[in-house]
Amino acid sequence: MKFIFEVRIKEGHTAEQYADAWVRASEIIQRAPGARGTELHRKIGDPMTLIAIASWDSKEQRDAMEGQHNPDVAAIIRSAAPFCEIRPLGEFEDPEWVVRPGGDARSAEQ
Repeated sequence: MKFIFEVRIKEGHTAEQYADAWVRASEIIQRAPGARGTELHRKIGDPMTLIAIASWDSKEQRDAMEGQHNPDVAAIIRSAAPFCEIRPLGEFEDPEWVVRPGGDARSAEQ
């Protein structure tokens, strides 16, 4: 499952500032059972907009991690709050199918 959100960097700040906080928090969160990695992407043509993707084995495992208050992660998130706005886009299942060049469409389970 993927948890995806948009990050807008506020005027006078940089994406690199947020990326620093993202990496520090992710290093802690990725120790949780079911965590499969994170990605941070910069929007083409708009370096002040990022998309963040956190991958998990299941929604239940992500919810369990969220239910465990980690003061270190909370402090990192608070430190990033002054220079960004975060808008959750949602939780998404892993793809049911994958289409590759050459017309090779396969079920993601294959």
